[in-house]
Amino acid sequence: MLGAAFVGLATRAYANLPFTGKNEVAGYGDLLSDPGRLLDLPEGFSYKVISRMGNLMDDGMVVPNAADGMGCIDLGEGKLALIRNHELDHRQLREGPFRSKVGADFKAYDRLSDKSKMPIPGGTTTLVYDMNEGKVIEEYLSLVGTVRNCSGGVTPWGSWLSCEESAHEIGDGVDKNHGYIFEVPANHKGLVDPVPLKAMGCFVHEAVCIDPRTGIAYMTEDRGDSLFYRFIPKVKGKLAEGGTLQALALGDISDTRNWDSQQIDRGTAHRAKWITLDNPERSAGELRERGAKLGATLFARGEGIFWDEKEQQLFFTATSGGAKKFGQIFRYKPSRKEGGKGKQGKLELFLESQDPAIYNLGDNICVMPNGHLMVSEDQYTDITNNHLRGVTPDGKTYIFGRTRIQTEFAGACFSPDGSTMFVNLYSPSTTFAITGPWDKVVGV
Repeated sequence: MLGAAFVGLATRAYANLPFTGKNEVAGYGDLLSDPGRLLDLPEGFSYKVISRMGNLMDDGMVVPNAADGMGCIDLGEGKLALIRNHELDHRQLREGPFRSKVGADFKAYDRLSDKSKMPIPGGTTTLVYDMNEGKVIEEYLSLVGTVRNCSGGVTPWGSWLSCEESAHEIGDGVDKNHGYIFEVPANHKGLVDPVPLKAMGCFVHEAVCIDPRTGIAYMTEDRGDSLFYRFIPKVKGKLAEGGTLQALALGDISDTRNWDSQQIDRGTAHRAKWITLDNPERSAGELRERGAKLGATLFARGEGIFWDEKEQQLFFTATSGGAKKFGQIFRYKPSRKEGGKGKQGKLELFLESQDPAIYNLGDNICVMPNGHLMVSEDQYTDITNNHLRGVTPDGKTYIFGRTRIQTEFAGACFSPDGSTMFVNLYSPSTTFAITGPWDKVVGV
């Protein structure tokens, strides 16, 4: 397949990269060199490639490139839906799902503004994975016509929210404005109706998670001067019916980046206030700037976000945050009054890296079944050395995996029983199922 060929070329080019990471705690132990030259893992763990760029899918399309955020949703009877983003823009048609021209009746949100009128290739693919058989039994395109679908988040009602990391507007080679969230139900076969959830804001979305108790959605924005948002729906579980968009403000702390001065210290919880943002459907850059003028607090490239069901809190990354710009992780604990009158939740700086060998530019994040965090590194230098980083509940890090090709990890998520972690390599798109002794983490 095309994807397999690209993996082979990249592997040969970068298989001998120097190993620069190190552990603060033992975690799952040292990494073993992968004979397949794709992914180094600790002893006892193994991977299976379940999807690759260029593979023919059940709908006649091919697996697109740029596999990014991904969610795992239980379909029952041992079957799971893996809904996977593809971060492609209008200029990357050749890396998209199409083998030939498609007609005007093809269900796409937006199309190229040239004569071809082909759908923009960004969107999602859905894989149905059978845990009993240990394989993908269905794979198809589920959303298309969107731009740079970066990350997103699963909902408590069984869907994936796919986020456009985009500020494209009409006239930028596209026919519609972009920078929205789209909902993809896990049990829907084929392409969904591409409905932008405009009340959730038009900005450079990265990821989203939902507090199942209140239905409030929390959202990150991938910009160097980004805001942290929440959306309070009018009707819990029905985002399309509208609601209120707000940005976080921390009073005296106007800037959490710590680039020019240390405004926020690790381990201190700060009470949140929320600023309501009217007219959320306007252009992508304007919303962020308007929020900052109203007193919203700044973050350094908000990216991955994930809800911690056990502790009833969420974590999100700020990829280039911190005095040395190696990255931060924040924790937000909603209050019992969240979204209503009374005191709101508290935000805490959970981790700030001082050493790129310990933690470097964390992006996608998920909470592991044991309560640790799994973070995907996202550094792009002449020689990339990206890892999957485990982070303990007290903020210590360890290396769980290392990619052997010049790309990043993305979309790590776990099966409901905790036995399997699914994760992507971004380019060429490669999706893994990883199994092993998840209960054997040591030295923490």
